Amino acid sequence: MTTNADLRARRLDAVARGVVSATPIFAVRARNAELWDANGKRYIDFAAGIAVCNTGHCHPRVIAAVQDQCELFTHTAFQVIAYEAYIGLAERLNTLAPIEDAKSIFFSTGAEAVENAVKVARIATGRQGLIAFHGAFHGRTILASALVGKTAPYKAGLGPPPAGVFHAPFPRPHHGVTVEDALAGLEMIFRVDIEARDVAAIIIEPVQGEGGFHQAPTEFMQALRAICDQHGIVLICDEVQSGFARTGTMFAMEHSGVEPDLMTVAKALAGGFPISGLVGKRSIIDSPVPGSLGGTFGGNPVACAAAHAAISVIEEEQLCDRSRQIGARMVARLDAMKARNDVAPVGDIRGVGAMVAFDLIRERGGNTPNPEAVAALRAKALENGLILLACGDQGSSVRLLAPLTIPDDHLEEGLDILEASLSEIAT
Repeated sequence: MTTNADLRARRLDAVARGVVSATPIFAVRARNAELWDANGKRYIDFAAGIAVCNTGHCHPRVIAAVQDQCELFTHTAFQVIAYEAYIGLAERLNTLAPIEDAKSIFFSTGAEAVENAVKVARIATGRQGLIAFHGAFHGRTILASALVGKTAPYKAGLGPPPAGVFHAPFPRPHHGVTVEDALAGLEMIFRVDIEARDVAAIIIEPVQGEGGFHQAPTEFMQALRAICDQHGIVLICDEVQSGFARTGTMFAMEHSGVEPDLMTVAKALAGGFPISGLVGKRSIIDSPVPGSLGGTFGGNPVACAAAHAAISVIEEEQLCDRSRQIGARMVARLDAMKARNDVAPVGDIRGVGAMVAFDLIRERGGNTPNPEAVAALRAKALENGLILLACGDQGSSVRLLAPLTIPDDHLEEGLDILEASLSEIAT
């Protein structure tokens, strides 16, 4: 039998070191919220492929849709021969997105969607400047990594970023950054770095992913909308991690009621199959000339079929409601853990739907990050059968991303393992 150790040795020899795996295990099978590794060990999965498998691993509806499409054709390139699944998916996304009079286009990855959002915004405005936020994550391609609000590891060795990219503070009240501070930082960019009339777009995650699951306050989103309207700037919302019921609504932007001009989507769109999209106001997204957007595999028919099935599962199984239930249960359990004196000190707990995170700190009641404790917790939880991911600027936060289809008993089992692991690393 091939083991985790066997595969780890082969991986180190064959795979470029730039791609890092968060765990030392190797998957051989997964169903819903359970995963089995090469050694035959079972885990509860609180990562879901980084919020990709919102409908669970291998949802029967998604698998059936993919199998049916594979019997018909697997690829034509939409730019060569179009197909109905792509058009129908655009129609569904246009209806679901919190954007009036929308149109859509599909790609393969979240970074690709971000790059094309910038391309559209620059063409639509005739401007070049871009503003992102501290702690942001928008991808690993050259321009997307320039938008990331964190140097290591995403910009390591790249040298100066492309010209015209600036970063403003993101509101984090428990870290001393208020909405007023963040808006003042944005205005400072306009005063000392680039005039507002030269800015093509402001890009923001309504809930930061890699940055630590911090939600942009409604008043901040409203202020950004007003600033963009005042200066003719395109407001891009990156919903790659927060979309498709993860926060208790189909898209996280719905919590603020603010309408973006462009919105990027990916991850959970197709229940585990690679596809991303850009949806936006018709007047903006139609600015590029025909032939200037696209990609060989963008909107692949198999991925489109999976996306149709995944969206139907979200709607029919009422996963937005389920997301809120899961999130409420997670936060309640975390509050109880935080109150204990015999577990590793828990700091800020935050969550929007089932997009939940908490900090580990060095001393109870303090606010000093403890990334070493997070690493120890993740290792102990994995040993005990639970898959966790870190996040945050210093890796001092733990994010909980259980599939939205997780049964109650598996949810409680995962939370029990988390609590026990917190206790074990405190001793």
